[in-house]
Amino acid sequence: KLHSHLADTEEQAQEVFSRLVKEYAEKEGVTEQLKDADQMAWVRRMNNIRERATEVVNSEVVLI
Repeated sequence: KLHSHLADTEEQAQEVFSRLVKEYAEKEGVTEQLKDADQMAWVRRMNNIRERATEVVNSEVVLI
């Protein structure tokens, strides 16, 4: 039962994380064009987006 709960939580966390990263990137204009034009800026911005998404997932999905 615990394993099933943990698997469900992990799946939900991954779905929320992916959705948030996509939403944040679209909202903030982090595109493939930016990646082609300035890879380091793209990496910095994506790392920032992933960090924020991780914080949201940890506070709203994992720690519930």
